[in-house]
This record gives sequence, structure tokens and C-alpha cells, in this order.
Amino acid sequence: MKKQTIGYSFVVLLMLCSIQPKAQTGSVNVTTTAVPFLRISPDARAGGMGDLGIATSPDANSSFWNLAKTPFAKANDAIGVTYTPWLKDLGLNDVYLASLAGYHRTENGNAISASIRYFSLGNIQFTDFAGNPLNTYNPREFSFDLGYSLKLSDNLALGITGRYINSNLASGTVNGVTYKAGNAIAGDVSLYHAANDNGEGWAWGIALSNLGTKISYTNDAQDKDYIPANLGLGITHTSVMNSSNKITFGLDINKLLVPAPPVATGITSTDSAALASYRNSSVISSWFKSFGAGAFNTVTFSLGAEYTYNDQFFIRVGYFYEDKSQGDRQFLSAGVGFKYEVANINFSYLVPSGNGVTRNPLSNTLRLGISFDLDKGARKF
Repeated sequence: MKKQTIGYSFVVLLMLCSIQPKAQTGSVNVTTTAVPFLRISPDARAGGMGDLGIATSPDANSSFWNLAKTPFAKANDAIGVTYTPWLKDLGLNDVYLASLAGYHRTENGNAISASIRYFSLGNIQFTDFAGNPLNTYNPREFSFDLGYSLKLSDNLALGITGRYINSNLASGTVNGVTYKAGNAIAGDVSLYHAANDNGEGWAWGIALSNLGTKISYTNDAQDKDYIPANLGLGITHTSVMNSSNKITFGLDINKLLVPAPPVATGITSTDSAALASYRNSSVISSWFKSFGAGAFNTVTFSLGAEYTYNDQFFIRVGYFYEDKSQGDRQFLSAGVGFKYEVANINFSYLVPSGNGVTRNPLSNTLRLGISFDLDKGARKF
């Protein structure tokens, strides 16, 4: 029980750090945001390729990466669900991310979609300063999306998504501060250029995601935090070797559109003014400020590959890179997929890395995804 309590406390601290930007010291200046669960891959297929998903071939989970892909899917209707136990390597058993997504292609080849992400942080035991138990709480977050994809040409489409975000991390009043669930509204705009009709050749995508309001967890209207707005660029190339074998290589580059917090000077008045200016920046201006000093520190890279046999069996590998100043997430991943009739089953695994205090807390992360092509892949457009 003591081990679990320590683990739960660690998770809460991670989340609280993500919603309380402070003046940073030293050479590490981590850019933090609220609702970081929106940056966790909710898709087992992409998870097997180092979180590669912006320009891969479309499927039921395309809305999480690039909604503009859906008009080029093989099935006219599809639905998918993914379950990811989170931080299992730390001994946590009730922290998880679950997602549900689906789309329907209309008669003119466009598509409508909906999806939901739910992140549970498990059951947290709160204590007083003496360590006596007070009460328990279940922090949780979710987002709900509605989207529309417009086919602009035989190979190009535009996607637009609206998103509602709810983050319920704590409640109650402490020292005159009332804590409440945070709410935000955001949207995505994306483009996708598909490969040839047989899936061979180059494909590319651009996705602007989580462009929306700030979020607040208290009754202080000024105490608001940024959500993880992001610019993503992706490219893939598929080689069809014969009627049964093909292989795809791809690269995603993602840039967080959130400015770095001010670096502490040690002068209280200066640091307070800098932090107030940081918090008071408008959302739109913050996107541009994210390209200031240290802009490339918040760029991540996903490199992945997918081998396909007879459109029924899939093997995937990938690599994810993040700068040391932003958390130093660097890992290898692998995955497999199976397709039988209308069902698609995908697994992914994050390969352990590091030792002791340097061990990646996401090591051994597993994802399970199941999707269904409801019309047996009968593409009409």
C-alpha cells in the first residue's frame, strides 16, 4: 500500500507541475501545459511506430492525428477503440487512457467523425501533514470531438474539428482558493495529400491541433494555463513490392505552440512581473511567441515503419525523440496488427530504456486497439 501511495502521489505531482508554470532555473526550462493527456498517443497502430500518424494511411483512429485522412479510407464507415494502461512500470494499476473514434463517409465522398478520449489518474488518497488519511479522489480528464472532412480533389482533403475538454483534477477550498474542474474549447485544422489509388508513393499531412482557450482550475479568473496547441508535419512513402507485400516509412515532426516560461533571475519583483506577463499573453500571441528563443527545444520527432502482408498482417517499429530540456523522452516501440474480415486488432509495446533513476517511466507500455470496418471495406469514392 505504501508503494502504491507513493506512486499515486508521483502522478499527482506530475499533473500539478503541468498546470502550474513557474519561473525556471538552470539550463532546463521545460515548457508545460495543462491537459497533457491530449499529447498521449491514443492509437495502438501509431504507438507501434513511435507515435507516427499524421500522414499514414487512414483508419478509424485518423481523427486523433489528421482528420483530413478519412475521405481516403477504404471503408465508408468505421469505429475503433483503444485501451492503454499508463505508467505500469511504476507499479500503478488504475491509471489508464481509453479512446473511442469513428467516422461515416457521405455520398459525395466527404466524411463526418466523432471521438472521445478519457484519462483516469486512479484513486488518490489524500492525507494531512501528519500522514493521517483524509479522503480519496479520482482525478480524470476527457475530450470530445466532432469533425468534418472535405475532399478537395482526388488526392487532397481538408479536415476541421471542434473539441470540448474537461479536466477534473481536484475540488474544494484550501486557504481561500476554490478548486474546480477546468473546461476549454479547442479546434483542429488539417490537410492530407494521399498517395496513389493503390496506396503507393508519397503522402503528406499538416495538422494544427488544440487551438483553443486557456484553462483554469481555480476561482481566480487570471490564473489560467495554456493547453497543448501543436503544429504537426508528416510525410510517408509506401513501396508496393508485389500483390502481397508492401512497406511504408514515415516521419512526423511536431512543434508545441506554447511559449517557454520565463527563466528565474532570483529577483522577486522581476520574476513576478515576468510570470504575470507570461500568463497574461493572449492565446494567439502565445502561438507566435513559441517560435522565440529555444523554439526548437519543443520539437519532437517520430520515425516509423510498417510492413504489410496481404493487407492482413502488419509489423511495425518506431523511434520517438524529445529534447533533453523538455523531458528527454527517447524510446523505441514495436507493434503488430491483424485483420480478419471486418475486424482489425493492433498491439504496440514501448521498449524499456534506461536504468535506475534514468529508467523511462513509460517502459513496457502496452496498447490494445480494436476497430471495425462496418461495410467490409467497400469504398465507393
